[in-house]
Amino acid sequence: MWQQTYNPLGNLYLSALVAALPILFFLVALTFLKLKGLTAAIATLALSVGMAFLIFHMPMEKVLGAAIFGILGGLWPIGYIVLMAVWLYRLAVKSGKFDVIRGSIATISDDQRIQVILIAFCFGAFLEGAAGFGVPIAICAALLVELGFKPIKAAMLCLLANAASGAYGAIGIPVLVGAQQGGVDLSEMSVMMIAIVQLSTLFVPLLLILVLDGFRGVRETWPVLILIGLLFSGLQALTLYLIGPELTDIIAPLASMATLALFMQFWQPKQIYRETGAPPVSAQRWSLQEVISAWSPFYVLTGVVLLWSVPQFKGLFAGDGLLAATVLKLPIPFLHMQVEELPPIASSVHALPAVWNVALISAPGTAILIAVIVTTLLSSRLSLWDSFNQFRTVVRDLWSPLTMISLIMAVAYIANFSGASSSIGLGLAESGRIFPLIAPVIGWLGVFITGSVVNSNTLFAHLQSVTATQIGTSQPLLVAANTSGGVMAKLISPQSIAIAAAAVGQVGRESEIMRTTLLYSLALLAYVCVWTFMLSFTV
Repeated sequence: MWQQTYNPLGNLYLSALVAALPILFFLVALTFLKLKGLTAAIATLALSVGMAFLIFHMPMEKVLGAAIFGILGGLWPIGYIVLMAVWLYRLAVKSGKFDVIRGSIATISDDQRIQVILIAFCFGAFLEGAAGFGVPIAICAALLVELGFKPIKAAMLCLLANAASGAYGAIGIPVLVGAQQGGVDLSEMSVMMIAIVQLSTLFVPLLLILVLDGFRGVRETWPVLILIGLLFSGLQALTLYLIGPELTDIIAPLASMATLALFMQFWQPKQIYRETGAPPVSAQRWSLQEVISAWSPFYVLTGVVLLWSVPQFKGLFAGDGLLAATVLKLPIPFLHMQVEELPPIASSVHALPAVWNVALISAPGTAILIAVIVTTLLSSRLSLWDSFNQFRTVVRDLWSPLTMISLIMAVAYIANFSGASSSIGLGLAESGRIFPLIAPVIGWLGVFITGSVVNSNTLFAHLQSVTATQIGTSQPLLVAANTSGGVMAKLISPQSIAIAAAAVGQVGRESEIMRTTLLYSLALLAYVCVWTFMLSFTV
């Protein structure tokens, strides 16, 4: 048994700074050194191993166990989801469905600014709510490329759009986990999410158009920006307040897509914006049946994922469920229940589990696989051999970004099990009453490290709650701040960047994508920090 230490250097600030070195190095490697994502990930992992062993005195067998645990977590379920999502997209292209999808979108508007709002913002949010875990970035970025957007720009736009929906992805799991781990009332946390996030969500469509076409684009599309901004953010807020986080990214995007399609029947921009090199607008029009058929892979995907989220279905895979045997639970040697977490990170000393759960059926990737199978079987232009060949191509194209994701997950797990992540959090918490100003930074770092708002809340929601009690402010506010700050890191999370690069065929250019989104991520984080600090004096 080994106990974590959170202040190995005798100075909490210095220990936190050293603990953050791998994160800082990875940022510098991608932005200033312009290393390829895989190269940067390998170097960062080596630095993390050395830091955990030499500074935090974690036994080497446990360091390696944490690294292996992280790599396995990167392969399943994350790698599984990415592979299946890109495979589904490639089959949709191969079957000709994307030609119809592209045409149906163009029918709503030839203006590609409107198409960005429809796809990256509305449809991406819907996929985030239904599936999460990188699915919306992979599918929507690829769809924008099909419509004529440059690959890097398509990836950047989809990453920016995710700032409006990332907090409620995969049927609201980030908020549910935050409330559970932080020990706060879900309805109270939902109210705080409304207070922090929904104001910025109002302006995400405007930000997308500013990036795409500057102030001219805003002047020419302002009716759409006001309509969709108010409708989307307003419905999210109402859903959070009246129902909860589970359907926040389902109701608002669906209503926004339908409203936008209807509105565009009566209004169009005076000047139609088209990207340079975009394919000409086709005069061909498709019947309603053809359009419904073309979008069918995503209907199937959404339906299956929603079924996967039903409590009764989840219960089948619980410990005493009928299908519990399909969830393989594999303890990690030298790590499982052999590392103890201490107060104030935990309420009492307890050993950390390290079990790799391989959910063969209930994993989100399996839901996408079902959509793949249905698409293959129902498409007259696809044979089983064609589908298999597309899968081989996807594996060949994605091995590098998936390896990068797995290595960064190894970095995250080393940080978590060595106590380095907690050291960063405790260092920031020493700021006292000014802590609400930097509370979102902890969530931001958590998502940057792990790639997941769920994981960030698992790591730090309890810390936020404990700190709130110590400094005399609202516990739901700081847990919500952890969630909100984390969402802004999804724009530059290595996992998100790798998925986006793979989806648009730009593997090896991850640093370029990160440079396009880094400033926006930091600006949104600054907003969350300042607004949380102001709210801390009123709640």
